Amino acid sequence: MGQSFINSPSFLMTSESVTAGHPDKMCDQISDGILDAIISQDPTARVACETCAGEDLILVVGEITTSANIDIEEIVRQTIKDIGYTDQESGIDYKNCTVIVKVHQQSPDIAEGVSNPLEVRLEQTSDQVLGSLGAGDQGMMVGYASNECPEFMPLSIALSHRLTRKLETVRKTKVLEYLRPDGKSQITIEYSMGIPKRIDTVVISTQHESSVSNKQLEQDVMEHVIRSSLPEELLDEKTRYYINPSGRFVKGGPSADAGLTGRKIIVDTYGGIARHGGGAFSGKDSTKVDRTGAYGARYVAKNIVAAGLADRVEIQISYAIGMSTPISLNLETFGTNHVDEGLIVQLIKKHFDLRPGALINHLELRKPIFQQTAAYGHFGRLDLDLPWERIDKSNTLRSESGLE
Repeated sequence: MGQSFINSPSFLMTSESVTAGHPDKMCDQISDGILDAIISQDPTARVACETCAGEDLILVVGEITTSANIDIEEIVRQTIKDIGYTDQESGIDYKNCTVIVKVHQQSPDIAEGVSNPLEVRLEQTSDQVLGSLGAGDQGMMVGYASNECPEFMPLSIALSHRLTRKLETVRKTKVLEYLRPDGKSQITIEYSMGIPKRIDTVVISTQHESSVSNKQLEQDVMEHVIRSSLPEELLDEKTRYYINPSGRFVKGGPSADAGLTGRKIIVDTYGGIARHGGGAFSGKDSTKVDRTGAYGARYVAKNIVAAGLADRVEIQISYAIGMSTPISLNLETFGTNHVDEGLIVQLIKKHFDLRPGALINHLELRKPIFQQTAAYGHFGRLDLDLPWERIDKSNTLRSESGLE
């Protein structure tokens, strides 16, 4: 996305979401369920947990260094059950699937770089509390926010999540009890001069029991999912609807498609509207900047937009493994800034400490809060009180920017 998006009278942007029962998202929830269980006993544990699912097999691998005593197999089975996979016909049977666990401790070389960052080793900082953690890896992380909807998110991904959450709701409340856990949605928004104008296309694919007809499914999904979820004022006679466009969708879950932790990173973030650093989140403790840096970047971007300093903001932060202080900070407002971008950068550096230890402390990232983010997005969650979604610095930013 660039200036063409802001300056074009007609510009189409598309985002997708998947349900909690999508095989990749099931794996994300298992990995984050294991993470939450560990840090509830051992907040400073080092966890990098990956899950793979296929047919009736669940494989958990990774690096885990902890004093916690947890039953990984039980967490796997309970997570699958909670999603709704209760027999092999639905996609996988939580009771009888095979669970294999192969984990080892974190590399001592990486552990040393995290526990004793370069700045401390060179005695370049006296802040031993917040500066005492180095980044667990190198990389760049991206945060984004816009004022186009209450979630401070791109409208296309916000509405896509709304549809998949509704699919889960009507399934679990038995409004449409023939639905099964696997499913996807996709929304295409037509923007005019950067402002959402209308919904151009709606796509929903949902797993279902074999007894339901395609016609009945289309009618029910239109009434109970689409019409009840999407803003009526953005739908018009030209809006296109595709419900299960491939036809029947009876076989789903891991029995139809393998799942893997960290394969839906665009669904987790901004729906492709913003750039992405490339790192996945789920299964990683907060010393991993893939997760912590991305949360910090979102926190910065959202506060800037909430303060009215710009209508759209994209922040990129980069880190080097074993170092605490970020290597670089980049700001992009797409020409929507209401104050000088240089001033915004100054305010970021003044009011946001982006070192991993400081972010862990301020954003409460040693609490077991992560499994709830593993489906339906890590950002823009109006249903959750996530620390990186708070706009507690927006008043200060606005006041010091001169807008007030």
